[in-house]
Amino acid sequence: MATRATSKKKATPTPVALTLPEVHESTTSSGLKVLAAERGPLPLVAARLVIRAGSSTDPKDKHGLADFTARLMRRGTAKLSADEIDETIEFVGASFSVGANEDLLSLFVVTPAEHFPAMLSMLGQIVREPAFPEREFDMAKMRALAGFANDLDDPSVIADRALTRALWGDHPYGHDVGGSTPHVLSFQREDVVRFHRERMGPRVALLTVVGAVSPSQVREEAEKAFAGWEGGPESLAELPPGDTVATGRVLVVDKPEQTQSQVRIGGPGFRIGHADYFPSTAMNIALGGGFTSRLVNEVRVERGLTYGIHSYFETMSAGGVFGISTFTKTDKTREIIDVSLAEVAKVREGGIPAAELKKAQRYLAGLYPLRTETNESVAAVISDMYLNALGDDWVEKFRERLLAVTSKQTVAVASKYLFPKPPLIVVLGRAEEVKKQLKGLGPVTVVPATDYQ
Repeated sequence: MATRATSKKKATPTPVALTLPEVHESTTSSGLKVLAAERGPLPLVAARLVIRAGSSTDPKDKHGLADFTARLMRRGTAKLSADEIDETIEFVGASFSVGANEDLLSLFVVTPAEHFPAMLSMLGQIVREPAFPEREFDMAKMRALAGFANDLDDPSVIADRALTRALWGDHPYGHDVGGSTPHVLSFQREDVVRFHRERMGPRVALLTVVGAVSPSQVREEAEKAFAGWEGGPESLAELPPGDTVATGRVLVVDKPEQTQSQVRIGGPGFRIGHADYFPSTAMNIALGGGFTSRLVNEVRVERGLTYGIHSYFETMSAGGVFGISTFTKTDKTREIIDVSLAEVAKVREGGIPAAELKKAQRYLAGLYPLRTETNESVAAVISDMYLNALGDDWVEKFRERLLAVTSKQTVAVASKYLFPKPPLIVVLGRAEEVKKQLKGLGPVTVVPATDYQ
């Protein structure tokens, strides 16, 4: 008697649990909060010092000062020259990086565990007593100005800069983190000294250390490295609400030699840590955040309008943005805008169907463990959790919360963030040919690309 084989539906595999090492909190005598997490097996340690002194704290007439100050700090202290700092780092096989974003100024050290005390001591020197040598200041200023000149040759950078300014306007988020030529030209050494003294201090900072070092040693070495650190504000500065993002107009950035148009479309999003994060993230992976997303399929694969397009949510402490970034041939500018907005409208009206959503969720859930593979990434996520009140179970519950998002939830967030009002549109290209394609999208303003140098 013949038997008929029956197929069994494969069960969805349960993701392997992600856990963070136990975090120990302490505070130095200077008021610096310290988070320590012992993690092996590699004999390496990562230390991340973040200070709430990002570009949003730049003086109104000194855009880029936070980032400039951060980079100049490692160019000499009261005890070490720039060359001596570099040699010290290289000799022990460590690495050191600095930088700023809208909200934070960050310093990152990765070192072999045996040299952790020396490297943390050096970090303390750089933060407590930077010398800001006149020669290093002049060289840093020249490099920054040369960088702005070079940026004119990168249309993507100029388009991003134009979108930021147009979206945020006079809000503290409304300028490039690195500033601009007119502002940096005005920098004097005293501006850097004042910014360090007034904006950078232990009460608005957080040190996170992860790796092959005990919490007790971290506590002892942090006290030594940061004892006597003074200055900075007593508490965090309040930023204006980030709900004033501009919409409903078109900005054309004229660059006559361009053969392609850089296109940016943007509107209001949400702040970091918002309750809409998980449904919005899952929805966006399906819309334009993944390589097999709707925007990629419709704009690149089906129509061949571009080699690259993506949508994204950018979140900061006071607000955020939903945006689309792409480029195309000059004569296809209007078509790529119309097709992109049409795909956005479909999701805004109907959300993401269950099968499509599940595929997007699995994709991101599979990638997430990569964000906690190294001591550096663990230090970053721990400090982000603390700074933004994400909760102690953020990593452990991340995939569970992501996979729990329903199609109905994507409808709700799509209606809120996927351009319910006409968006702001920025096009960088040949204004003479582009402007006539943009009728009906909103009032059009034309500015030269050199305005964004």
